[in-house]
Amino acid sequence: MATIECRGVSFQNIEAVIFDKDGTLEDTADFLRNLGQKRARMIDAQIPGVGEPLLMAYGIEGDELDPAGLMAVGSRRENEIASAAYVAETGRGWLESLEIVSRAFEEANRPLKNNAPCPLFTGTTELLKILSDGGLKLGILSADTTENVLKFVSYYQLESYIQLQMGVDGGVSKPDPSLFLAACRTLAVSPQSALMVGDSPVDIQMARNAQAAGCIAICRKKSAHSHLKDADVIISQLNEISIVS
Repeated sequence: MATIECRGVSFQNIEAVIFDKDGTLEDTADFLRNLGQKRARMIDAQIPGVGEPLLMAYGIEGDELDPAGLMAVGSRRENEIASAAYVAETGRGWLESLEIVSRAFEEANRPLKNNAPCPLFTGTTELLKILSDGGLKLGILSADTTENVLKFVSYYQLESYIQLQMGVDGGVSKPDPSLFLAACRTLAVSPQSALMVGDSPVDIQMARNAQAAGCIAICRKKSAHSHLKDADVIISQLNEISIVS
């Protein structure tokens, strides 16, 4: 067990640290914004007039991606359902709306299947090594698919540090605490000895509801902290996390 400290806040008797991926370890903001814009364009091509409302629903405004918005924190299935609701408002049946959205998402995603993961944030590998060398069990719990989590870990050769590679593949998504509890079972630790590190309110709520040891929120935009107010501590860089004992 170890004591983790950041910005004067200490978490004692910690056995594991579980990380979100997108926006926490991987710099996906531009990728997600571009993908959301492409999805909206493709749906709008079939259902004229829904493109702009979809962008708002995704949390995309111009060149900005809302870190608490649907595109940033929702699973693919949640994005599909939300998009289909806008299509259904135009008078289409629900199944037809889902099919329209599913085809648009597939078309938008197809050119990206062989793309490399987005860049790591500065200090990611260094922090994972420090924590792993300190005897902590490490995992990734992402709203992305498990396939993409595995691809990310493999591409950046993080297998020696990451013992849990978990995504959302349908069914429940964040902030359902059952995900965090399942992650802890895989790592063979109690939730009370595991920390969550993430960049969104769903990470915080999930950890809270699972009775985690605590939640460290990361926000790299100094003026945009309000959506993370329920975290135990908010940091701006991963290197602010350290083992003190």
